[in-house]
Amino acid sequence: MSVLAVILNAVKNPRISLVLPLLLALLLASQLRAQDHALIRSVDGHYNHLRTLRARYTEHYTGMGLDRTESGTLTLKKPGLMRWSYDTPPGKIFVLDGKYAWFYTPDDAQVSRAPAKQLDDLRSPLRLLLGHTQLAKELDQLTTASVGANFIITGVPKGMAQRVHLLTLVVDASGAIERMKLEETDGATTEFTFSAMEEDIPLPASDFLFTPPPGIPIVNAQPPI
Repeated sequence: MSVLAVILNAVKNPRISLVLPLLLALLLASQLRAQDHALIRSVDGHYNHLRTLRARYTEHYTGMGLDRTESGTLTLKKPGLMRWSYDTPPGKIFVLDGKYAWFYTPDDAQVSRAPAKQLDDLRSPLRLLLGHTQLAKELDQLTTASVGANFIITGVPKGMAQRVHLLTLVVDASGAIERMKLEETDGATTEFTFSAMEEDIPLPASDFLFTPPPGIPIVNAQPPI
């Protein structure tokens, strides 16, 4: 017998009506779980069917005595290609070309390079959304909530618990991510806000190539935030 049927029977039967509040709570919990699963499936489905993405972003970082806001254009392409082109500050760039992750700022005297397979960067949760997405398997302590017309998904990326305290995704009704916030265990936070999103548009391979400026040395290291 379904929970709803039991509740209807309880209303008619005084001997079991005392359990009605508990049954109502069970029904509500069941409905909430169904809504949670539907939301997660909508996000998974949105990004599993997506091939490319271009969007404007604003990045706000606080930590280590810094409070910094930067902006630019993000491009993503399956499988595993990513480019963050900053216009504030101008010339700063982060590129994932499928083999290496490159990070360069014009004021630096070097280019940082790290193998893509070893990448442990705060941008990686978004990069994973252009792979085969299963948020329920990628995030521990997964929770969802609704805020106005949007939804909030929180969790801890698997394998990053020592570094990331919480990942928060704000998604719209279609499952598209509008904001992403990462709270690190040391108190630092990085928040990305996305706008002007263009999906499944042609993106040339040259968008994901990086050539170091002449005379600038390459250092094998993890890229900074």
